[in-house]
Amino acid sequence: MRNEGIGLEGFHRLSDRQAMHALFECCSSSIWARRVLAGKPFESRASLLDRADRVLAELPEAEIDAALDGHPRIGGQVDNKSSEREQAGVSGADSAVLTALADGNRAYEEKFGYVYLVCASGKSADELLGILTERLKNDPETERRVMRSELTKINRLRLERLLGPDDVDDTSTRKEPA
Repeated sequence: MRNEGIGLEGFHRLSDRQAMHALFECCSSSIWARRVLAGKPFESRASLLDRADRVLAELPEAEIDAALDGHPRIGGQVDNKSSEREQAGVSGADSAVLTALADGNRAYEEKFGYVYLVCASGKSADELLGILTERLKNDPETERRVMRSELTKINRLRLERLLGPDDVDDTSTRKEPA
């Protein structure tokens, strides 16, 4: 993300086109990005994050599938900085774990019809493989709910990275000492 750590006020200063692009880098759903942007200006960073969560929860399944298109396979070829950072725990994995992840990704996609999505940030390749193995036991309805929850976590993480630390240009939520 080129606009990392810009704060809420920095986000508000972006043109609608720039903000739309920044939001689209967080989530590959143009409908999600447009609907989140429609809430601008936000009273606080929490109100931006809450709106992002609500909008995602209301998206139709076809748009969730569009959002999934922006996520590479865990352990596969990473094509963007956000995914690269989030999947950093996979980079040093041995070939047996990478092969097991690739096999698991294929099995997951055959069973559910979409990419295995997990908030990978801070997790090792072994952890991600364990999560994948467990999630393969889910029925399609349960897994769809789990996947949506993981997408919400990823979007929130990316939005928080976009905004940066709580105190960056966010005077609307800063508390004065008593």
